[in-house]
Amino acid sequence: MSESNQLIVFDWDGTLMDSEARIVACLRAAIDETGLAHRPDDALRNIIGLGLREALVTLYPDGSDQQHDALVQHYRHHFLDSNDTPSPLFEGADDLIRSLHAQGHFLAVATGKGRNGLDKVLEETALGEYFHYTRCADEAHSKPHPQMLLDIMDWLGMEPSDSLMIGDTEFDLQMARNAGVKSLGVSYGVHEKARLLACEPLACLDSLNEVAEWLNTNIIKAA
Repeated sequence: MSESNQLIVFDWDGTLMDSEARIVACLRAAIDETGLAHRPDDALRNIIGLGLREALVTLYPDGSDQQHDALVQHYRHHFLDSNDTPSPLFEGADDLIRSLHAQGHFLAVATGKGRNGLDKVLEETALGEYFHYTRCADEAHSKPHPQMLLDIMDWLGMEPSDSLMIGDTEFDLQMARNAGVKSLGVSYGVHEKARLLACEPLACLDSLNEVAEWLNTNIIKAA
């Protein structure tokens, strides 16, 4: 890769943070409280990465606006206030972000989380100061629409050729392709490796340590 590839955009859930169990638990609780039919855990995991409303409409395509609104409210209550399911950073996430920042790269987050949810975990992990810009699904179209990436590049003055998206779902990689941005897939998150490879990322890696090695080999440190 060229010296200009200096904007690195990360998905959050399933890429930097192991939050699948917490998200699934909050979805289950919200569904129970809304009185809708249960969905299997695989279906709940599959929609991680989409914006919250888009995810819930995917789960309940025949639901009413009122039911979707209630699901959103219940889910946010559990995620932000009442659920304490552990959601640690994946091994190597903290070191990778700090190292890339120290090397001078622009770092960003493009996530299916809402703003309140992302701000909460950025504060909890003390990583917020290392990201130059973040974009959430309640501020832009949900993945795989390219708007979040386009907004990030516009804000930071970067071109698609200078940018890289890293994510664990096909929604992340499709968003990158729709924005004309190169991508890396990570196989330890939500979507299986075959789905990621079908999106033609530059590579599909099995850990954040492998991501760090790939980045050190394939991008030139900023001056």
